[in-house]
Amino acid sequence: MNVLVTGNMGYVGPCLVQHLRFTYDDINIIGLDMGYFAHCLSNSETLPEHRVDVQYFADLRRWPSDIISLKDVDAVVHLAAISNDPMGNTFEEVTLDVNYQASISLAKRAKEAGVKSFIFASSCSTYGFAEGGPKSEGSGLNPLTAYAKSKVFTEKDLKPLADSNFNVTILRFGTACGMSERLRLDLVLNDFAACAVSTGKITILSDGTPWRPLIHIHDMARAIDWAIGRDPAKGGKFLVVNVGSDEWNYQVKDLAEAVAAVLPGVEISINKEAQPDKRSYQVDFSLYRKLAPDYQPVIRLEEAILDLRDGLQAMNFSDSEFRDSTLIRLKVLNDLRSKGILNDNLEWL
Repeated sequence: MNVLVTGNMGYVGPCLVQHLRFTYDDINIIGLDMGYFAHCLSNSETLPEHRVDVQYFADLRRWPSDIISLKDVDAVVHLAAISNDPMGNTFEEVTLDVNYQASISLAKRAKEAGVKSFIFASSCSTYGFAEGGPKSEGSGLNPLTAYAKSKVFTEKDLKPLADSNFNVTILRFGTACGMSERLRLDLVLNDFAACAVSTGKITILSDGTPWRPLIHIHDMARAIDWAIGRDPAKGGKFLVVNVGSDEWNYQVKDLAEAVAAVLPGVEISINKEAQPDKRSYQVDFSLYRKLAPDYQPVIRLEEAILDLRDGLQAMNFSDSEFRDSTLIRLKVLNDLRSKGILNDNLEWL
């Protein structure tokens, strides 16, 4: 089986590639990445890309058809994206170009080349501000940011491409968390764990009331594994599915309290003067339970927190100013721009 993983050098990619490598004996993994965060290694003894069979560095906006062929590729796992709200707000045009236009172009190329399965990493942030209980796949979408809008646009334009020869699976993931060989601390649980380890005090930048569904990156990898081999008879040739577990719908303040409960002595500070965060949504994961009973999330919240603690301590992490460090993805991009390595369109110079 030949699998192309785009964005394999990001936060989720190394975990996914490791999962696929250990799960399949007959797999050929092709990595494709811009390499923005290639140097952002965290507690990794080796370069994670030693697990892929071929690594390409390429810009999806300018597909190098003379170098990269999709012929004989069985599945495309599309992780590559400008991957959160702060980056999307800073680079709005680029976000729509990379996350939306380039994604559709890739899907069309994959279909033309005979790829059988296309897996798109979408997001529960497409629900935006959502009152009235957990949202299912049939609920209305209310994207509030450029990042969320790019996911909605891509989902919409992928649908007509699906047919009996091109199986499209849209995975709407909750907010990712967990230790990675390329750790990000611009994610809510990871941020709180880093606060706890570095200062013993969790600072919540919002009022703590917004709801978020979370999912560990290891459980994301299991879901992608399921999607690669998904039988279109179960879910259809085009499937949108929320991926996570009902138990992992949390208010932000509850996550802080969970970290403090696991790591004794940690104080919590809530910014009661903060402007309300409109990004608040609970999500219904019953369809995923029905379709993928053998691939349900297995990581517990306490386990995720302890894993983050252990990983950060192994890094000798003590940076109380980490929100202005290279463990924050927007900081990395801005540093590369200020050094004249990237231009304003996030193209290498």
